[in-house]
Parts: sequence; C-alpha cells; structure tokens
Amino acid sequence: MTMIGRNWAAAIGLMLMTAACGESDTDEARAATPIKRTPLPQNEFVPVKIEATIDKLVAEINKSSVQTMQIAVLLKSLNDFFAPIATGANRAMGELGVSGRVTGNVLGSTNASADQEQLMKLQTEQIKQVVDEGAEGIAITPFGEGNAAAIDEAIAKGIPVVALDTELARSKRAFYIGILSESAGATAGNTLLEMLPAGRTGTVLIHGWADPSWADGVKRTQGARDVLEEAGYDVLVHQSIYDDEARDIEVMKGEIEDADPPVVGLMGMFSDSYRCVLAADAVDAPELPVVAFDFAPQTADYMRQGRIKATHVQRQYYEGYLGPYIVYGIKSIGLDATKKILAPQLVGDQFDLGVDVVPSGKVDAYINFLDEIGAEQ
Repeated sequence: MTMIGRNWAAAIGLMLMTAACGESDTDEARAATPIKRTPLPQNEFVPVKIEATIDKLVAEINKSSVQTMQIAVLLKSLNDFFAPIATGANRAMGELGVSGRVTGNVLGSTNASADQEQLMKLQTEQIKQVVDEGAEGIAITPFGEGNAAAIDEAIAKGIPVVALDTELARSKRAFYIGILSESAGATAGNTLLEMLPAGRTGTVLIHGWADPSWADGVKRTQGARDVLEEAGYDVLVHQSIYDDEARDIEVMKGEIEDADPPVVGLMGMFSDSYRCVLAADAVDAPELPVVAFDFAPQTADYMRQGRIKATHVQRQYYEGYLGPYIVYGIKSIGLDATKKILAPQLVGDQFDLGVDVVPSGKVDAYINFLDEIGAEQ
C-alpha cells in the first residue's frame, strides 16, 4: 500500500457508482432521474436561507440532463472538527450518486498524530493522485497556500475546485465555502455587547489572534474588536498561547489585573475560548460575562453551568454538503448560472455560511440538533 493509502481513508466504503441507472437505461430515462435530498428535521437551528439556496440549486440541476462526473472530496481529517464536514459531503455525494450523476469518494487523514507539514504533503500527493485517476471536480479543505500550486495545476487542466473552510484567495479556485472571518467576529462582538454594562465603559479582553501568519485568525479577532471599540469600550487583544494552557491563563490573569479601565467582559475567538472562564476564576471574578467561539466539550460544559453565556459555531456540515453540489452545478448548469443561484450568500466568490449563535440555555438543544443531522463534534 502507498504512503497515501496508509494515511488516508475513504469516509464512504465504496465508490458511488451510479446504482440507479444501469447500462441498459435509455438517455431519456436517465435524464428524468431526479436528485432527492435527505430531509432534515424541523429545528430552530436549521439555516433556512441556506437551505432555500440549496433547494434552488438542486431544482436547476434537476432540469438539466444527467451528466456523469467524478468528484473527489479531500479533507484534512475525518476526525474532530472535520467529522461534520465529512458527514455533509458523504450525504451530498450519496444523493448525487443515487441520481446517476456522480462517482467518487470523500477522503481524509485518519492519522491523529501526524503534524501539519506531513498532512499538507500527503494532501498535495492526494490532489495529484485523484487528478491522475480521472477526477473532474474537487472540493477540498486545503492547507493554506502550502498546496495552492497543486490545486492550480488541477484547475489548469479544466478541473473546477471549491475550497472548504480555509480560503485560498490567491489560487484560482471557483468558490470558497465557509465563514467570513471578519463578519463572524463582528457577530460574536455584538453578542457580547448585549451583555455588557449600559454605561459603555470598561475594557473587554479578547482571547484571540494578533500574529499576521494566520490572516483569518487576525480578521476574526479584528471583527469583534471593531464592534466593541465602536460601542465605546477599550479592547485588549490577548494572543492565544494555544499549546500551553497554564501559561495562557497566567498571562490573561496578569492582563486582567493590570487593565485600566477594569475588565468588564471576556470573549474567545477559537476552540480554546473556554480558557476565558479559567482566567476569570484566576482573578476571582466569576461574574464577568464570557462569550465563546466553536463548540469544544469544555465550552459546552461551562455553558451548562452558565459561565459561558453564548458560543458561535461554524456550520461544518454545510461546508461538506455544499461542496459536491456546487462542483457538480458548475458542470451541469455552468459557472455563471451556479453563481447566480448562490448569490444570496455570496460575497464576491465567497459563500458566507455565517455561524450558529447558541445561548447557554440552548446548549443541549443544539447538541440534539447536531445529533439529528449526524454532525456531532
């Protein structure tokens, strides 16, 4: 088995060969085979406007004749944060496969101990491999600019590529699907703003990102900062010390103690947001409101205790689900027609999924929603 074979696994067990349409089917019968979406449960967290856009895209695809397409969905991982992306992609590939339109697989690393550099190299090899094996479209969670060259090589061969979760603005990808970092940060800032003192004075500590090496982290942090400063608060950005929790909390403790005017609220911008609670405890200020981002188990636990007032969760399931449909739409109805349908959520060529704002009182209801759609994190 190759290096790729040892470190990558298919998230679906077999190729989605067009089971609904045998070789003896006529072209007319195949053209009449509709895509049937898997219905989602009625739930307050279902993004109604995004669902409407998907329905419209599927309806337009259903009007066109069946064109078969081999699609590869390449994910950084099949675990943790990326598991809901795999779920969504598998569901879309299955629906497109049963209708006789798509063959392909959802692939991702299962090596939890591999470092980012190793995984990036493996994914670059994977891009080249699926192209050699006949992929006609790719949806990918890329490793930043590290494998943009391989992606552009695929695009130069006429293969449409859609980036999921991580933007590749300098590549020639057709669309990006995910959150817009600055907008998501602003949403979180507005959530905290509603919980702060009416006098509009004091300091807000943002557990965020200032290192320009990660542009999206900086933009998300800046989006929140802009909202809070415009409202009249002083803002202190704490650079997350991601790999050293004890040190991270120690530094935040000192920053809170030294803040002038005093800290009146805290917010975290990433999966380690829950550390804001530990920092508040370190200065014996459990009353400080805390708003978080993402949905780590610790975050959910503190929400149940009322210590984290709300969190903001990315819609990974929809990243995965939209990827194959958009790639196939480009082939089926064309890039311009696809872009026109996606327009309600598009900013340029970026599909803004937004975030789910989950208040502490609805944490278990949100977990139930994720369970119902198979997008547990």
